[in-house]
Amino acid sequence: MSRHGALENLPAERQKDVMEAALKVFGNSDYKGASTDEIARRAGFSKGLLFFYFRNKRELYLRVMDYLYDKVVALMIDDGFWEIDDFFEIMFYAADKKLAIMQKMPWAISFSIRAFYPQHRDIKDSAYSWTQAQIDVMFRRFFKNVDFSRFRDEVDPRYVLNMIIWLADGWMHQHQVRQKPIDFNEMMGEYRMWCEMIRAWAYKEEYQ
Repeated sequence: MSRHGALENLPAERQKDVMEAALKVFGNSDYKGASTDEIARRAGFSKGLLFFYFRNKRELYLRVMDYLYDKVVALMIDDGFWEIDDFFEIMFYAADKKLAIMQKMPWAISFSIRAFYPQHRDIKDSAYSWTQAQIDVMFRRFFKNVDFSRFRDEVDPRYVLNMIIWLADGWMHQHQVRQKPIDFNEMMGEYRMWCEMIRAWAYKEEYQ
């Protein structure tokens, strides 16, 4: 939250200017290398004014995480999403939409990867906590129309979601260790294969 809620007192368009400027700068550089001078310049602010709205760089970074999450959700969750009642079909639908959105904003992809794997001590603990909290919120908020009766009685759907996240996390980590570029189309192919394998285990036979 920005200091005293001051940012919320700005017109919506000026708030967007600040967030988009920060997203692009943080997306193009790591946390340490991202320049608050450049963020202020891109937003049309002085640096002093930028830090009137945000106590420090860390607060601005965490606010950008909220902003990008809300932005993607607004574009991803549409009428078609709410018509789906199958857990895995929702996962496919959301992943395809998210990929299409993020490919239009390559700096947002870079920011998301860095935010998911934070290195700098200023943000590491907070970013990890934020990510876990969002997963919990996502399950309660976006799976409320799912027909969970398709799952076998001994299978916890929340655990299934965790499994899929762990697989994606492992795939990303492996590529980072090998210093391989991230091909999200390749990842989506792997993602669908993981989901189909898990569906065969998690669903009752009549729903496979």
